[in-house]
Amino acid sequence: MTELAQWTSFYVIVGSSAGALIGLQFVVLTLIAERPHHSAAEAGSAFATPSVVHFGVALLLSALLSAPWSKTTTVAVAWGFIGLIGIIYAIIVARRMRAQNAYKPVFEDWLFHCLLPSSAYVVLFVSAWIAYSNTRPALFLVAAATLLLLFVGIHNAWDGVTYHVFVNRPKDIDEQDDSQ
Repeated sequence: MTELAQWTSFYVIVGSSAGALIGLQFVVLTLIAERPHHSAAEAGSAFATPSVVHFGVALLLSALLSAPWSKTTTVAVAWGFIGLIGIIYAIIVARRMRAQNAYKPVFEDWLFHCLLPSSAYVVLFVSAWIAYSNTRPALFLVAAATLLLLFVGIHNAWDGVTYHVFVNRPKDIDEQDDSQ
């Protein structure tokens, strides 16, 4: 039995959560789709899409690390590759955030959309190298990175929904509120 077998329950919980949250994101986006904003597409690729990507990566890592691998070092190559792709994606997200004009990002946006996801992906990449010499700490690092991506996705999804509900309200709703 590899050390990965001890992590099965953890990844079942995290993977189930990530999968459910991906579905919930689609429901929420469908509900607010009737309220398009003039530059919603470029803001969506900078702020909404990364949440689904981070949930997807958490789900992928959960599935990958729940599989019955004979050696941990074999799966370490896969999670290291995911970390490398994630680092590249985080750079793309930062460029999209800078280029979009729908919203001026504040420090919290840079923290949760760029810095924390980048950190999680760097941890994934580095932990792949650590796995070759010290498996146990590497598995804890992968678990921490997976949870960080899940929590970042939760924060960003909530932030996006509250922005649309409280800030980006249609004018007809504001006019109804004023008339009452």
